[in-house]
Amino acid sequence: MQRNIALECKNVTKSFGSVIANKNCNLTLYSGEVLAVLGENGSGKTTLMNMLAGIYYPDEGQIFVGGKEAVIRSPKDAFSYKIGMIHQHFKLVDVFTAGENIVLGIKDGNKFKLSEVNKKIKELTEKYGFNIDLQKRVCDMSVSEKQTVEIVKVLYRGADILILDEPTAVLTPQEIEKLFNVMRKMRDDGKAIIIITHKLNEVLEISNRVSVLRKGEYIGTVNTAEATEASLTEMMVGEKISLNINRTEPKNTVERLVLDDVDCYNRDGVKVLDSVSFAAHSGEILGIAGISGSGQRELLEAIAGLQKIQQGNIIYNNPKDGKTENLRDKTPMQIRELGVRLSFVPEDRLGMGLVGNMDITDNMMLRSYRKGKSLFLKRKEPYNLAKKIIEDLQVVTPSTKTPVRRLSGGNVQKVLVGREIAASPTVLMAAYPVRGLDINSSYTIYNLLNGQKEKGVAVIFVGEDLDVLLELCDRIMVINSGRITGIVDARTATKEQLGKLMTGAVKSTEKEG
Repeated sequence: MQRNIALECKNVTKSFGSVIANKNCNLTLYSGEVLAVLGENGSGKTTLMNMLAGIYYPDEGQIFVGGKEAVIRSPKDAFSYKIGMIHQHFKLVDVFTAGENIVLGIKDGNKFKLSEVNKKIKELTEKYGFNIDLQKRVCDMSVSEKQTVEIVKVLYRGADILILDEPTAVLTPQEIEKLFNVMRKMRDDGKAIIIITHKLNEVLEISNRVSVLRKGEYIGTVNTAEATEASLTEMMVGEKISLNINRTEPKNTVERLVLDDVDCYNRDGVKVLDSVSFAAHSGEILGIAGISGSGQRELLEAIAGLQKIQQGNIIYNNPKDGKTENLRDKTPMQIRELGVRLSFVPEDRLGMGLVGNMDITDNMMLRSYRKGKSLFLKRKEPYNLAKKIIEDLQVVTPSTKTPVRRLSGGNVQKVLVGREIAASPTVLMAAYPVRGLDINSSYTIYNLLNGQKEKGVAVIFVGEDLDVLLELCDRIMVINSGRITGIVDARTATKEQLGKLMTGAVKSTEKEG
């Protein structure tokens, strides 16, 4: 059967100074298909998609839409070619309703009639199976609802080619299934869809074909039906990679950290932690699952002393002297000195945790400068630590003197996580340590966390990928709206069970232990 080519890139090249982001990239997207675009961090996926969306303009090469050469210099141009991109970080106005956001900025020369607008939106939502409240303000929406608004917004503008950047990153399994059902309906209606995701199981489930980029160059395209996780990984990195997380049985576990009835309020007086009680054991990985904004961040910050708690206790059993300490009475610096380390990987990696204009060695010194006893700081130990992190985590950088802001996002993340692991903690809290990392780098981090577990460290791992939580952790604690809805054995739990706990649809009967 003859397939219509919706979009085509031919020898597209884009450079930023001396850095070549894309080199002679070729890509073909057909109408009525889902094409997954894969690649390691820094492989040029986002840059290529941004050229299709009009955010960047190629230095060389051609883009064809519907068989005709297209000149895309702005997002407005992209829309004129019926290309719409749904970014990972939504472009919505919080104080506006869903309906207002969908029609915002449209200038078609016609008089605005709300009844006609609502009728057209309703037709779209019924056609593809969206569930959306047009009168609801964006600030009151869940992540899934905001994403729905973004997709309906580009469809309302007439998009036939949709680009989805990491669309499942913070969705529950049930929300992901709803999204995939909508994508299948759009595909069956003839829409051409590109999806960027690091989750290979999702690639195999939803896509028809997979195109792979490596170091800015196009490697090839395969039919999804003929691919496996191992074969796709090999295409991405150029060599065979083991995709097994070596989870060992916990040994000699003791309670290292015990939270008892902890309450916490934010600056607006809203309760963000509600009667939280659990224990983290040495020699195990305790996973924390929950919809984005359910209290994961506040929980870790409360343990680290960065968030004031209004009720309850956080008891730390010190393995060095056997003493019991209440962290509620400690400053963040005192808690760090006890060996309780927080490695939080935020969306803005350089806004929190690292200083972009400083090199890797200087960023290591940020954690140790208070120990300097003389007027001049000693650079030898931070330099050696920087070298070790670069070698162990395979950080791609010209040298330890390279400013952190010049590294790719994934490499910045490795520095951030590696610095905390290198501090030999007794409790390591790793929040989103693989956020946005390619699969090869992610498995490097998983192995490091397992190594910490085997050294007797109590590891608390906050992650977004439920498959990884089930494969890496020993127990998984689920949090919803600041309350613990269940603690389950990761070896026997299922994604569906976790999804229900995340949404509060069911509460685990298993006792904390």
